[in-house]
Amino acid sequence: MQFVAGVDLGGTAVNYTLINAEEKFLIEGLCEHPARSVEGPEICLKQIEDGLNIAAAKAGVRLEDIAVVGLDTPGPASASGVLSARGSTNFVHADWAGFDIREGLARRLNKPVTYLNDGNAGALWGHFSLFGANSRKTSISAIIGTGLGGGVIIEDMVVKGRKGFGGELGHVLIPYQSIVTIPGLHPQCNCGRTGDLESCCSLTAIGKSFLPYFLAKYPGHQLASLETGKAAKLVRGLAEKGDPMCREIFRTQAHALGVFFDEMINTFDPDALIVGGGAIETGKEFQDWFISEIRAGMPPQREEQADIPIHIMPNGDTAGARGAAIEALQFARHGGLL
Repeated sequence: MQFVAGVDLGGTAVNYTLINAEEKFLIEGLCEHPARSVEGPEICLKQIEDGLNIAAAKAGVRLEDIAVVGLDTPGPASASGVLSARGSTNFVHADWAGFDIREGLARRLNKPVTYLNDGNAGALWGHFSLFGANSRKTSISAIIGTGLGGGVIIEDMVVKGRKGFGGELGHVLIPYQSIVTIPGLHPQCNCGRTGDLESCCSLTAIGKSFLPYFLAKYPGHQLASLETGKAAKLVRGLAEKGDPMCREIFRTQAHALGVFFDEMINTFDPDALIVGGGAIETGKEFQDWFISEIRAGMPPQREEQADIPIHIMPNGDTAGARGAAIEALQFARHGGLL
């Protein structure tokens, strides 16, 4: 029997999964191996190979029975997996500049390798978990982390675009002036834009814009005495516990998603909206509240649009690896390898 693997290369860890031709995942939960991308391609790719051997053994699969490997990484990179010549946070070593990470891994493993950026991989898993294969459906996913990733899936295919920037949803400009909780604020994104989705809906947005803005309205708040980066990481937990200021910050992020999703509804008329990422890895009560606030932040919808479902991304920690595996499975099927 042939299998495919999914490999999610993150900043500190590589997560793995395996799936068979019947779309059954052979590993539940996290299966991690250290990531050493800061040390350059040679060491990093060797670490990926070592971890894949461990994952295969855990699943009871021989490495030679893996037909295709799906890889996802953070960007910026081309649609085929050529990393930016300017480097990035996760690929700071000089040898990564312009490196074809998909081809490099394929040579090391002597197997076909497919490539997605991590946001698109998560979006593909969210879509597949809702609709399965061959659904002909459309979904939009927003994944809230340090930045904001995501993806557009149309008829089960990831929209990658001409240069691989399809689905870079975090840098779509939104009408942030209509968000009633932040009058007078002009949120800045690290990309240089003012008022894109990431500037309003990310951990970076909390530290860069929202904490300074809201702490001025809540003098004496417990987060005021902390360094901004540390304080930003505590906002989610306090919001889940009902802290008024932190709830207001998350309400603002939900309303930003609301106006963004309105743009997507009027562009794609999708079958589902999906929200994922560390920001909503919380209890169900808080997730339900957050989704209700997304809807509250949407402009009035036409009757035909108002019932669009909003889902929380399942298997959040493993979404990237699972989406990478689904991409590899589709490749294997189309190529007659499975």
